[in-house]
Amino acid sequence: MNTILLIGRILFALVFVSSGLSHLAKGEAMAGYAKFKKVPAAKLSVMVSGVLLAAGGLSIILGVYADLGALIIAILMIVMALKMHDFWTQTDAQAKQTEMISFSKNISMAGGALFIFAITATAESDYGWALTDSLWQFAK
Repeated sequence: MNTILLIGRILFALVFVSSGLSHLAKGEAMAGYAKFKKVPAAKLSVMVSGVLLAAGGLSIILGVYADLGALIIAILMIVMALKMHDFWTQTDAQAKQTEMISFSKNISMAGGALFIFAITATAESDYGWALTDSLWQFAK
């Protein structure tokens, strides 16, 4: 079962590593969109979110304080959903639908990350091969 848990962690977290690297490699373009969405310090925000996404994803994959990585991913997904995919402000039907889909995807991914956090931060929990123990060890 450890192999299945590791494969699940990899499949879940690869998108965050990839997205984080894209934030870093395509920072200017992403900063332009962030400015359009009125993100303060857009370029810095894109770079910081890129580092956090990549680090959080790698943390989950490698099992290096996977609980902290999952919590970081969950928080980022919620913040990004609220700030970047504000479907409730859209007046164009197609734009509203597109933003609603992206909002729902981010919220769903936050839920998955919270699930991983809960499992990895629970004392004596087995979540597959990992390089370190969890940062937190909450009672069952």
